[in-house]
Parts: sequence; structure tokens; C-alpha cells
Amino acid sequence: MSVYQYEVTKVNGETQSLRDFEGKVLLIVNTASKCGLTPQYEGLQALYEKFQDKGFTVLAFPCNQFLEQEPGTSEEAAQFCQVNYGVKFPVFAKIEVNGPNAHPLFQYLKEQAPFQGFDETHPRAQRLKQILQEKYPDYWAGNEIKWNFTKFLVDRNGQVVKRYEPYVEPQQIEQDIAQLVQG
Repeated sequence: MSVYQYEVTKVNGETQSLRDFEGKVLLIVNTASKCGLTPQYEGLQALYEKFQDKGFTVLAFPCNQFLEQEPGTSEEAAQFCQVNYGVKFPVFAKIEVNGPNAHPLFQYLKEQAPFQGFDETHPRAQRLKQILQEKYPDYWAGNEIKWNFTKFLVDRNGQVVKRYEPYVEPQQIEQDIAQLVQG
């Protein structure tokens, strides 16, 4: 099994197979435009620009499950990314990443790269853990996506290599991407 077995919905409502990205290194991210972590779009775009010629892309999936930080339509989310951060990588239709309506792709990602905990020394991790325990105790348990901007690195064979929690900045992933695009 690999991520290539899944289909996703584009902003225009068309279905796209992830098989279209076969042979590429992918960074799959659940995103939101009204989150304190939204400036990570800038870093994601920088990674995309740096490695796109080496077979890398970012796939963004807007999600409104965390404090309703993606309240608009899929089209509004994609437009926000392009206008405010110059995003050129694919931004797909809004999805759910947790719960009974979680998209099968994210169910698979969570199974392949389980939650390993937060780095308790990171200030954003401490605050995020507090919010989760207060407002979303169900998300804190198990392998659920904890917040917007959880990232999954996928190799050229469609295998999930690593999960990065929301507070991990895109530039902190650069070395891992570099190794995969060269290997």
C-alpha cells in the first residue's frame, strides 16, 4: 500500500488520483488560513521552490476542524494561499482529518506515521498541548492529527517516511527532503 491508492478532490470539485504524483517526494500538510501557524505557508512555498526541480511537491489540504480556522470555501482557502503567500503548489478542497468523516488519505497517514508526542521543550508545543487537552481531548489521544500544519513526508515510492507535528517549521524539514530527493 502507498499514498498512490487514494483520490482527493481539487478545489474545482474534480477528483485527482495521488498516482499523478508517483515518483515525487511529497510533503502532505493539513492547513488553515486563520491559524497562528499560517505563516508556515511561506516556508512551505520556499521548500517547494527549492526542490520542485528535483521531484518534490507540497500537497496542502485545508481543514476547519481546529477552532474553525478555515471557515471559508475551498476556493477562498486556495485564493488566500496564492494572494498572501504566493503559493504555487497544489491546494486541494477542504477535508476533515480526524473523526468519523476523516479523509481516507489522512487515516492512512496517521496509521503509517503514528503520533510520537510533542517536544515539551518547544514553547509552541507546550501551548498547543494545553489547548488540545482543554478543547479537544479526543484529538490528544492516539494518533489523531493534533492541529493545523501537521506534515507527512512521503518518499518517491509513496511510503510515509516521517510525521512532523504542527510547531515544526518547514525549514526544519529541509534536510530530510534533501536526502529523499537525492536518494
